[in-house]
Amino acid sequence: MERRRVFKKKIPVDGFSTSGVNVRVSNLVKIYRIGRSVEVQALRGLSMYVKAGEAVIVMGPSGSGKTTLLNIIGGVDKPTGGSVVVGDTYVHKLSEKELERYRLCMVGYVFQSFNLIPVLTVLENIELPMIALGIEPSIRRRRALWLIRQVGLEERAHHHPSELSGGEQQRAAIAVALANDPPLILADEPTAELDSENALKITSLLISLSREYGKTVIISTHDPRIAVRANRILRIEDGVIKGEYTPLEVVSEKARAVSGEDLVSIVKARLAEVEKSIEDLVGKLGRGDIGLEDFDREYSRLRSLANAYRELLASLGH
Repeated sequence: MERRRVFKKKIPVDGFSTSGVNVRVSNLVKIYRIGRSVEVQALRGLSMYVKAGEAVIVMGPSGSGKTTLLNIIGGVDKPTGGSVVVGDTYVHKLSEKELERYRLCMVGYVFQSFNLIPVLTVLENIELPMIALGIEPSIRRRRALWLIRQVGLEERAHHHPSELSGGEQQRAAIAVALANDPPLILADEPTAELDSENALKITSLLISLSREYGKTVIISTHDPRIAVRANRILRIEDGVIKGEYTPLEVVSEKARAVSGEDLVSIVKARLAEVEKSIEDLVGKLGRGDIGLEDFDREYSRLRSLANAYRELLASLGH
């Protein structure tokens, strides 16, 4: 039975008491209307399923619909058609008031731009979602201090965002996202503004939320350093999911620990293998060794995988 949720929440002083939730997206459509006659279709019947506790990456070129997808799952935007079910909540059916409560209780959103309030300290930024939830002052202060320790910002608790480095701001933003102990964490290009060292710290922190605490984590990114550490990689193109891979299909286990030119060489070699497989497949079709239906299915899979490799290379500056 479809239900509209009345969200109630108790949060622990320290730790996490809420584990992840399943996320099911079906035939999702989003059309933006510009003026009276211009329509832009950002999502075109997209479907995906993320199991509770998984860390899943959504990769794709700019304009492919990554941010729109996360915004709809997170209750920031509404779909034109289709459905989004998070746990037992039918997000697409929620009213504006219910969506506000859903965002407070169910979703921790990490933005590329950090999204911290400039006039508040790190501690005050982390307390803000708990104030909105009605958590009493003594509990929210103790929890905020616990979260600050978890993200390694003990010496920055009373600093303002302008006094922090980019990596420190993003760690503070993750603490804000975790304040109300949400089961679902969404992160939109969380390492785009960071150097390699800080990007790896943020990557480890986000993935640990799934592996150590059982949170459901969905991250949109161009960054291969995040992609190769997730459970699955979903590739989005033109508003639909075109392919699904495990990290081992993209780079080897050994490659997860390398960076720079070594990783570039590995990805280039993998791309060459896929391009050769496509060439062989075309040859099979020409010789009549494979039927058109089987050819189309395998060609689509290989082409999508090749595009994923090319995007990884582009993100590495090649």
